[in-house]
Amino acid sequence: MTLPSLTNWPALRVADWTPTRDTLHMWTQIVGKIRMAHAPLVNHWWQVTLYVSPRGLTTSAVPYRGGAFEIEFDLVGHRLEVRGSDGGSRGFPLRPMTVAEFYTRTLDALGRLGIEAPIRPHPNEVDPAIPFAEDHEHASYDAEAATLFWRQLLQANRVMGEFRSHFVGKVSPVHFFWGGMDLACTRFSGRSAPPHPGGAPNCGDWVMVEGYSRELSSCGFWPGGGEEGAFYSYAYPAPAGFADQPVGPEGAYYSTEFQQFLLPYEVARAAPDPDRAVAEFLRTTYEAAADQGHWDRPALEDDPLRWAGA
Repeated sequence: MTLPSLTNWPALRVADWTPTRDTLHMWTQIVGKIRMAHAPLVNHWWQVTLYVSPRGLTTSAVPYRGGAFEIEFDLVGHRLEVRGSDGGSRGFPLRPMTVAEFYTRTLDALGRLGIEAPIRPHPNEVDPAIPFAEDHEHASYDAEAATLFWRQLLQANRVMGEFRSHFVGKVSPVHFFWGGMDLACTRFSGRSAPPHPGGAPNCGDWVMVEGYSRELSSCGFWPGGGEEGAFYSYAYPAPAGFADQPVGPEGAYYSTEFQQFLLPYEVARAAPDPDRAVAEFLRTTYEAAADQGHWDRPALEDDPLRWAGA
């Protein structure tokens, strides 16, 4: 398979790949839960996420006994690959199959490598939450759409990574949360936050309490909120006047439905300079949160080129 130029922002209408999106969502939940079973807790659940890789999405190295293993969705070659630090590897092709079959095949691949996977076999943050072993409803896999989604993530990951580099306070990696199926990066003011009320479907409120235990401004991309997905930005707790702040670029707006700023992906993709459009959205929505929330911005921000030429 020959890929188009990766400098392009690809078009992918959500309506054209929803069955595949929903199936892939459940598959990533299974793999993410396997990482969660073996990685020690990191604040805000940062240990459970997946990461954009040069070929898809990966767990990165997951500690296991005296070594480590990795699970990667290869969305270019369309395989699930499990690799161990002892040199062992197993995998299988990604093709249309039920969540139940994917779950069985993933556990089998791990078992053949001697890796146990004690996970709670139910999805989170969705309703209904069909147990993985019983999910014969989600069974779609459009390989071309999966690759296009990865290319969307690749572009988002790159621009969000550059945005992240301007912040020297506490800031998350750019990482993929399989609960909401979104790529996210979160900046923190350094102050504590009021307990989150929870309310996510099939997800304990205590999960959200940990995730939102500190005052934050979070941005990301997910395959919803627009015809081709959307970039988002929100604050917790949202300071007074946050929703009324002017943000850019043209086409960005505050969604009362989602309680956050949105920039439809198709608006960014069609801009003369998509990188600049997304960067403007990330910067101006963060400034809305930080300025209205009275963050100590001089102490939290710096020029990522400050050592250039040194």
